[in-house]
Amino acid sequence: MKTDLEILAPGGDIDAIKAAIAAGADAVYCGLNKFNARDRATNLSADDLPGILTLAHKHGCSVFLTLNIIVVESEIPALIRLLNTLVNTRIDAVIVQDFGVFYLLNKHFPSLVIHASTQLTTHNEGQMRFLSALKATRANLSRELSLTEITALTAVGRTHGVETEVFVHGSYCISFSGLCYVSSVLAGKSGNRGRCSQPCRDCYGTTAAGNDYPLNLKDNSAYGDLRELAEAGVYSLKIEGRIKKFDYVYTVVNCWRNQIRSLTEDDRLLSDTGDLYKVFNRDFSNGFLKGNITGDMFIDNPRDHSIRQLSQASPSDERDKERSRFYEDKAELSARARHAISRLRIEKVPLTFCIEGKADTPLRVSITTPETSFHVDSARPLAPKANKSAPGGLSLAVLREKFKRFDNAEYRIEQINTEALQPDLYLSFKELAVLSKRIAFLLNGSREPVAPVAVPSPGKPRPVLTPPALSVVISSPEDAHLCGTTPAEIFFRLPEAMEGQCDELARLFREYPGLTPWFPPVLIGTDYTAALAFLDAVRPARIVTDNTGIAHEACRKGIAWVAGPCFNIANSFSLLCLAEQFACSGAFLSQEIKKDQLKRIVRPEGMELCTSIFHPISLMTSRQCLHHQVTGCDKNRFDRACVQGCEASSSITRENGTTLHIHKTKGNHHRLYHETHCLNTEVVTDLPHTFSRFFIDLRDIGTHTITDEDKAGIITLFDDLLKGKPDAGPTLHRRIRPTTNVQYIKGI
Repeated sequence: MKTDLEILAPGGDIDAIKAAIAAGADAVYCGLNKFNARDRATNLSADDLPGILTLAHKHGCSVFLTLNIIVVESEIPALIRLLNTLVNTRIDAVIVQDFGVFYLLNKHFPSLVIHASTQLTTHNEGQMRFLSALKATRANLSRELSLTEITALTAVGRTHGVETEVFVHGSYCISFSGLCYVSSVLAGKSGNRGRCSQPCRDCYGTTAAGNDYPLNLKDNSAYGDLRELAEAGVYSLKIEGRIKKFDYVYTVVNCWRNQIRSLTEDDRLLSDTGDLYKVFNRDFSNGFLKGNITGDMFIDNPRDHSIRQLSQASPSDERDKERSRFYEDKAELSARARHAISRLRIEKVPLTFCIEGKADTPLRVSITTPETSFHVDSARPLAPKANKSAPGGLSLAVLREKFKRFDNAEYRIEQINTEALQPDLYLSFKELAVLSKRIAFLLNGSREPVAPVAVPSPGKPRPVLTPPALSVVISSPEDAHLCGTTPAEIFFRLPEAMEGQCDELARLFREYPGLTPWFPPVLIGTDYTAALAFLDAVRPARIVTDNTGIAHEACRKGIAWVAGPCFNIANSFSLLCLAEQFACSGAFLSQEIKKDQLKRIVRPEGMELCTSIFHPISLMTSRQCLHHQVTGCDKNRFDRACVQGCEASSSITRENGTTLHIHKTKGNHHRLYHETHCLNTEVVTDLPHTFSRFFIDLRDIGTHTITDEDKAGIITLFDDLLKGKPDAGPTLHRRIRPTTNVQYIKGI
């Protein structure tokens, strides 16, 4: 079978990058010590990058740099300095999550190739069009998608110039990437900042189903699904593991390289996964890829499973021998990887300069590297030195001084040979500078260096001079009567399983024309299609959306739209991106950032800024059944019927006694919530001229928070707060309790 599949390998440190190259990876993704989503990896320094690029490109391996975190306003100057450096490197692409980074790349650094991070939760065709409009040439699809869904998105991507990249090996996340805030809320370590503390791998109180690690999934492995991935048209096979060591990377890449070779040359797949089981794993599953989402995808042990596969049925002495052989095999794999990377060197490229010339002829400078050689000639001829005893002229010391720029992070001058240069000659410093510039141009692949870009400041924050509006979020038709009977605008949170509910929902919005629809972050396949049908049926004047695919469609249809909290907006350039490119009329700022980070953000003219001041704190959204490992379920498989019909709640308890609530409603995926609601009255007084609109979420999501008021009463209390009535804030805290605003205090 003819295949043209890229193996994209993780490079958490230099040895891991060498291992990926040695094992035959086509590309490697790695991060510098800032702005990347694997803060726990060793990562690289800026000085490491030229040597990495030289080594990788010498072996036909591309290098993609991860800039895949959300960026706060204070970091923008450092980010711009980094981008000014990267445009003059040979980096093959940058991997991006933040819309502000997209904006800067498109507007000021267009030579850098953009890949969209998995943190953007890409799972429907509208999102592929959205990314195409942002000039992304590749999208790393959500890990939760099936082969059928991947095939459909790949076809859309192909028509819009966006390649698809699929995770095929390594850790699964139980939450949709980009929609997980567990680590941020519980530990102050945001996954959207590369600092995830992996609380999904933690031990919890033993559940009713008898599990201690109820959120822990097995690892992903699509090793036996290569043929289907190739037939789906996927371009890149991505291996997870930037915190894994070199022997893991070498072994996994080598296995996948052999698998691709077998399919390409012999039209058959290898079935021996022995080596994959000898490096770190939590056992393997391809449940998401097969659309077979079952309880078998979980494992009640987050640690290395490799040794646990040994037969427990064998006699003790046989197990001891088996264990001994196993560790010998692991040691052999590690030694093989160590030997492979020992042959690779990340060194500066040596340059040899040969200088030749005589009076009345041009000065010739010949440059030799291990890969190439060329020469440059001066435009003016050499002249005899007027005073042979005076200092200056073309001495070796002068030449070393003029060419010292080539002793840098990428190159080292090994020799400057002047044997063929006649003594006592003169050439102006200006002419030598021209020669030096020409040499730099040729060493840079005949590309002129890009001058540093001075990105214009977005200016100072524009104060909101009108009183802020109060808005309410509901999700039950029984609460629709609040529309028109309270001082607040009512926003209705639509379900994720839109298919089959479109007509019923459209009737609700016709009955209550004052309702404003709020689209959820996850809309897969036919549910996305149904959401588009709902838009056409209702034609709302305005929407809120947490899904970029719906945002793209709203822009195309001329519907005013507000970017929801799941857009994770934390800087002014993200707002500019959405306003200028997609006609966004308003946006929520990230609920992970604190007062000092919020107040720096500059809204574009005419855009309203929003934030929620009362809501259940969503910690994750999962395509898995979170109840299965907690309360158990007679139905092992989570399917379409479960999404549409299941309605259940349960909870898990952390070792420190904190309770996390699992909430599943009809028409939606499973969500995990913090034990109390967020109540942030402080932002109203702290930042009185920042926000145009404050939201309160009155959906029926049970946590430990209790209220002494009905929903109409709660709305009245918050209306009093926005009107500045004395004691409104303390009254709210007395009547709604317990609550937290931990993210507003800590930030990211």
